[in-house]
Amino acid sequence: MSNVSQFDKWLVTDSAAAIVIREHLVPIEGPDGVLFPATYASGDGFPGGYNIDPADGEKNVCLVDSVGSQANRIEPIFSKPPYAVLIPQIIVKAGTREVNLLEAGHRAGDALIRCTNIQNKFDSAFRDILRGNAVPMARLAPTSLVFGVWDSRNTQAKLPRLLASTIRAFDVRKLRRSAQYNPAVPYSDEGLLDEPGDLKDAEGKVKVKHPFAQRGFVHVPATASHGGVIATGGVRRDATLSLAALRLLHGPDDLATLSLRRYVLGLTLVALTATSSTYLRQGCNLVPDVDKPREFMLVHASGIREPSTVSHDEALAFATATAEAFGVEEGQTVEFDKALAKADISGDEKSGKAGKAKGAKAKDKPTGGA
Repeated sequence: MSNVSQFDKWLVTDSAAAIVIREHLVPIEGPDGVLFPATYASGDGFPGGYNIDPADGEKNVCLVDSVGSQANRIEPIFSKPPYAVLIPQIIVKAGTREVNLLEAGHRAGDALIRCTNIQNKFDSAFRDILRGNAVPMARLAPTSLVFGVWDSRNTQAKLPRLLASTIRAFDVRKLRRSAQYNPAVPYSDEGLLDEPGDLKDAEGKVKVKHPFAQRGFVHVPATASHGGVIATGGVRRDATLSLAALRLLHGPDDLATLSLRRYVLGLTLVALTATSSTYLRQGCNLVPDVDKPREFMLVHASGIREPSTVSHDEALAFATATAEAFGVEEGQTVEFDKALAKADISGDEKSGKAGKAKGAKAKDKPTGGA
């Protein structure tokens, strides 16, 4: 059985700053395989596509999976055995769907929760955070403390991520790919359809947004689209558990604070050490590089880096013990309330600038106790 006090030095002193994992990855095809990073929409001067900095040159960094995307991949493990018992499972029935809070993009601050009959509990927990007490939120939605939460549409209470994981590729060469769609039958040639006069542009190219092209009745080329990258400098996953940020969490007294920090640390260690999904998206299946061992470091506040390790089994045993000591609330299933949704929308519309000013004022309040 795990000792709940085994990591107390990290929780009550400022000696340790963070735990850092650095894991080298390779495409399943090999180090020189093509991988497909995430693509992003254009905006704010960004042309869209892969996020590569700098955009030109051989030495660059390419974002393969963002910190938000990694959090969304890791957090749902707490809905499945053996991790589900570590937290209260809150399910929202919305129409024909049942959605676990772990799937909500804004976690405890999501619109999904604001439109249920437990909204007042969450609102109260956010206000407790502003007063320096994170225990109520830990009893409702503890992973919101692990992965960060911001009640941006109401109290403005905000907690930083304790766990941040990102995958990047280095010194990438960007590739292009092309394809050609051919219809099963030459519909116009066979007299089955009359080719419309506006099918082609002035240069004689098929308009890809034309109904004939969109519905698959004509030949359509797709040229020079995103074709992935080759990472000549390697691919790396960097994951950080911020112990300094964890120590900002407080309860109403010292004993409650220590119990809270132990519990949240247990959940965060489980998330940090869990086996990462190798499949990120089509064309991006990454596995550990067996020729480059994973680095696991305890980084002290002094800057000293100390090789360390906490296995996943050890993390799970510790999390199980601390969850039992903290006391995990019963899960519940609640209904999405359309009336509350309408009220929430009309409230936003009526509040206008006054609501924003109120939120900005609340944001200045401290998020941790003394």
